[in-house]
Amino acid sequence: MSDRLPLPGPEEAGETTEECGFPPYITLAHLFNAPAGWEIRTRALSMHQFQYVKEGAAEYVVDGKSYTTRKGDLIYHAPYVSHAVRTIEGEPYLCISILFHFGALRISPELLGLSSGYVGNYAGHPVEGWLSRLIAHYHQPGAHNRMLCQGLLLQTIAELDASRSGRNATPVQEKTKAKIVLVRNYILRHYGRNIRHEELERVSGLSRNYMIVKFRHIYGMTPFEYLTFVRVEKAKELAVQTNLSVGEIARLVGYSDVHTFGRMFKNKTGTSISQFCSSLVT
Repeated sequence: MSDRLPLPGPEEAGETTEECGFPPYITLAHLFNAPAGWEIRTRALSMHQFQYVKEGAAEYVVDGKSYTTRKGDLIYHAPYVSHAVRTIEGEPYLCISILFHFGALRISPELLGLSSGYVGNYAGHPVEGWLSRLIAHYHQPGAHNRMLCQGLLLQTIAELDASRSGRNATPVQEKTKAKIVLVRNYILRHYGRNIRHEELERVSGLSRNYMIVKFRHIYGMTPFEYLTFVRVEKAKELAVQTNLSVGEIARLVGYSDVHTFGRMFKNKTGTSISQFCSSLVT
């Protein structure tokens, strides 16, 4: 049997905008002690889910791959990815289960730096403590507890992304990552002028296609998408912290034509730079 459950908004998921006005929205967080013979047949949820094994063991099948999990193991289910789980005869199974989503943002697993299946073992790691604290706060009333839960979840996701990037990396992978960091740093230093692919190839020593693939793998976007991201953030800083005109800001972040800059800024933020400034000033 396969289930595809609809993605609820914050109110439908048991949250309220007064309590929790920003993502990630945690729909369910609990400590589950599985009875003997317990199983979930193949299904696909519309939300993100973490399953962390506190005690015992269980067998998972995620997107066709099988995993036998034990204490400290963390499993991630991406939205709409099929998975199943069952207990092992003679073994207890106690797990932390967290179900969450990002509302209208529809954040992808790739952007979170996660992929469905086995994430790693975090027994004794801060991640274990964060997830346990999240469960404790989730069952306490008050907006401050909801915000604490969100903070702990975001902290966990950030740590998983960082540890995944460095876990079991070969010397070649480490060297490639260092080259990609050089590309990022080059963009940060030279965002105000017209950067070409050839420059980034020379900086990294990598071919264009390979560099783009690896940059996207590490940062969730291509080098030139990152360049645009940096330009938008720098333009915001200049708009808020200086008295420069829009034309001057455009030129400083690499746009000779103010209209092209304006279209780019509105396309990426949903508002013009003038409206952005007005929204911050009363």
